[in-house]
Amino acid sequence: MQPNKVHHVHTITRVAQLLGEDQDWLCDVATEMNQEDGLIWVYGPDDDTVMAFTDFGIETLTHLVQVYKANPELLKRWTVPE
Repeated sequence: MQPNKVHHVHTITRVAQLLGEDQDWLCDVATEMNQEDGLIWVYGPDDDTVMAFTDFGIETLTHLVQVYKANPELLKRWTVPE
């Protein structure tokens, strides 16, 4: 069994601050990511969850932000109208 080499993660709130992006919009963008992309779900009391990212995950998310900013129509296909 290979030991986990991730020794820290950054919450979605922190990543949004670091990237200067809206947290809700960033969550929408990150829904495309998986564990292999550096996305980690952190579970707390009462089944509270928070999205978090490894350093690689932040790189992946930064790339996705560029993709969606270049073509905002891509994200609209995945969001549910209110």
